[in-house]
Amino acid sequence: MTKLNRSVERSMKILEVVSGSGVTSLAFLAEQTGLPKPTIMRICATLVSQRWLTQSRNDSRYRIGSRFPRLGAAPDSIDALVEAGSSEIIRLSELTGLGVDLAAAIGNGRVEIVDTTRKFSEHGIFPDCIGFRPSPFRSALGSAFLAALDADERADVSAKLALNTKGQERKAALSLPEKLKEIRARGFATREYGYWGRGVDYGGIPSAISVAIRASSRVVGALSLVWLAERQSVDDVATAHLERLTLAGEVIGRHFTSGSDI
Repeated sequence: MTKLNRSVERSMKILEVVSGSGVTSLAFLAEQTGLPKPTIMRICATLVSQRWLTQSRNDSRYRIGSRFPRLGAAPDSIDALVEAGSSEIIRLSELTGLGVDLAAAIGNGRVEIVDTTRKFSEHGIFPDCIGFRPSPFRSALGSAFLAALDADERADVSAKLALNTKGQERKAALSLPEKLKEIRARGFATREYGYWGRGVDYGGIPSAISVAIRASSRVVGALSLVWLAERQSVDDVATAHLERLTLAGEVIGRHFTSGSDI
């Protein structure tokens, strides 16, 4: 009888759990596989290095990476954007001293935050944002993405998005044309003040500026600088850091297009 390779067996168990759960913590992996945490960490480090898994800097949780085999499918564009932007958002955060959010296009004019450098101890804002889908009308990320779409696509998705909106969201949807003019004039989008109630779970209300990420002719996501609103004004941050933010978006777009190792 052929002897089985225990390391491969264990790796497969871990991949099955992560694939089935979507986003998985070390504690959950230990519970589900029965493996010691140090063993899981070693295996996961190998899988991350090969991009079969990715690990969030914010909460250290694991999810399936861009090189995990998918039958009949190209590597997932969200994972590819995370890989393309990982190093660049760290660099941007270090240069500016601010939090950085990376959002990926998920269809129908929406984006989802897929990576972040936010740390409450440094930035004073709610850090648990990965997986959140910000408002296309009230958030910096959402409106920067919409503004970058071509006119026909933007008109189509905006009408669909606005169809079932109410309250402040409806008001913001109706004022989108004016906001888009402002975005084009200033070169960046801003967060509506007071938007995103989760920002007050702990820490203060955040402020943000954002630019779209383009890969060749496609708009694939958006990139934001985010900070505690009471600490700095939008104009001050834009004056100091817009050039860096814009350049970082361009670099991520090139990496995404080329698929090169970062």
